[in-house]
Amino acid sequence: MNQTDPIQAFIENNPVPEAYKSRIPDPRFRYHGEAILRAATAAILSGKNLLLVGEKSTGKNVLAENLAKLFQRPLWNVSLHMSIDAAALIGDDSLRDGNVFFREGPITVASKVGGFAVLDEINMAKNEALAVLHSTLDYRRIIDMPGYDLIKIHPATRFIATMNEGYEGTRDLNEALLSRFVVLKMPAMVESDLKQLIEETHPRLKPAFVRDLARLVADMDKKAAANEIPRHAVDIRGLFDALDLVKEGLELNDALAMTLSNKLFDPFEEALLADLFKARFKAPLYLADLTD
Repeated sequence: MNQTDPIQAFIENNPVPEAYKSRIPDPRFRYHGEAILRAATAAILSGKNLLLVGEKSTGKNVLAENLAKLFQRPLWNVSLHMSIDAAALIGDDSLRDGNVFFREGPITVASKVGGFAVLDEINMAKNEALAVLHSTLDYRRIIDMPGYDLIKIHPATRFIATMNEGYEGTRDLNEALLSRFVVLKMPAMVESDLKQLIEETHPRLKPAFVRDLARLVADMDKKAAANEIPRHAVDIRGLFDALDLVKEGLELNDALAMTLSNKLFDPFEEALLADLFKARFKAPLYLADLTD
C-alpha cells in the first residue's frame, strides 16, 4: 500500500461542508523536509495533536498549511498571546438584534466541522486560557461549556500548536497540556532546501542569484549563532518579501533593508546586517539583473 492511500481514505471519509471549503489553504510555499512531513502525516493519521517546536523560520506554520492542504481540511489559525482568554478560543454570549446568542470561537467551529486549528505560539498564552482545551485535546475530545450543549469533536479535527523556545514573553508548558501532544522538533532549513524553495516560487531567477540568496541566509545564521544579531533577524519570510518588492521595481539592497535590517532597532545590529547585504550584493541590482 502506498503512502497516499490512507490520506485519500481520510479525505473521502471526512467530507468538508461546502461553506468551509474556502478555508482549505493553498500554501504559497511547499514544505521541504520529507522526514518531518512523514512524521507529521503519521501523527495526523493516528489521531494525534501536534506540537511543532523550533526557531523562527524553521517552517512551523508552512508545515501546518501543507498538512491542511494534504488532508483537505479547513484551517483556522489562532494567534495566542498574554491577553487571550477562553472566550476568544471557545466563544461567548453576544447580542444580535437585541437577542442573546452564542458566538462560536475558532476552536469550536474547527471542532464541529473537522478542521485543523493552529495554536500559534502556544507558550505565550496564560495557563488559565489553555485549561479550557484540556478536554478538547485528550481522549475525551469534547468541549464542555457550562450552560450549553456538550460538543463532541469531529473525528477529523486536529490541533497543531507551535512554539519558539526561550523568546521573551514565553513560558514552559505545564505537563498536563504537554502530555496531550506529540512533539516534532523542527530543524533549521538547509541551504539546498532553501534554494529549491526560492526556485519554486521565483523560477525566473538566475541560478547564481538563487545560490547567493541561500548563502546570505547562511551568513545571517552565522551572525545569529555568534550573538551579533538576534535570532529573529534570520527571517526567511522577510527574504521572500524583499523579492516581491524587487519585482515591483525596487533595488535589491533597498528591499532587503525594508524587510530585514530595518526591523532591527539596535543601530549596531542594523548596520551589521546592512553591511552583510552590501558585501554579498555589491552593485545595485534590479529585477532585470536577477532574471533570465
